Amino acid sequence: MMLPAAGPSPAQTCAAVLVAAVLLQSVCVAVTFLYFTNELKQMMSRSYEENISAVNAERTMTLPQNDRQQPLSPINRIAAHLTGNSNRKSSLSPRIDSLARKGSGQKISNWESSRKGHSFLYNVELRNGELVIPQTGFYYIYSQIYFRFRENENEDSDFLAQIRNPKQLVQYVYKLTNYPEPIMLMKSARTSCWSKKAEYGLYSIYQGGVFQLKKEDRIFVSVSNGDIVDMDKEASFFGAFLIG
Repeated sequence: MMLPAAGPSPAQTCAAVLVAAVLLQSVCVAVTFLYFTNELKQMMSRSYEENISAVNAERTMTLPQNDRQQPLSPINRIAAHLTGNSNRKSSLSPRIDSLARKGSGQKISNWESSRKGHSFLYNVELRNGELVIPQTGFYYIYSQIYFRFRENENEDSDFLAQIRNPKQLVQYVYKLTNYPEPIMLMKSARTSCWSKKAEYGLYSIYQGGVFQLKKEDRIFVSVSNGDIVDMDKEASFFGAFLIG
């Protein structure tokens, strides 16, 4: 006669329940730890961001207006390149001396500023041969003028002889400000010596330099011996651009 299988003893049942309770408690503790760890990290992150924002706001309020960092914006191009106008006679103004201002030479008042050729104007105004500076800063200014002597058969011999005589060819660059007289920025010169047998003679004068200009200053070019200035667009030009 077979005896029925004995069930787990009370001690085994108690041990199994105890092990299950311990495992369940361990899982609950682990989940609780992970939850609170994540919450703590989020709280610390929010607190750090709030503190940084408060410090930056306080720093901005205490800094002088000039020391505050301005929002970055695209740099406006400021540049001008003017070329000669083929109508030479209308390009030259009377001598500066006759304008109740001390100065030298004849101002070139009619430059070609359209974009048909090589000339252009970017955020710069051309007014009566003068470039109007739109912004205070350091500018590179340059100019080249061509002097051309042509001997025509119909020209008066005395006039031709006078032109052939050695003479000083000068190019000036002036600045106009609130000061009543123009201020010379650059001057370049050379002496001509044309041969009597030459059909024509050419001389060019180029100069350039960096100058600090203020808003609303005006710059222009004047020359000596306007009767032999050649305003060919590839030969005579004037320009400026902002460098800083």
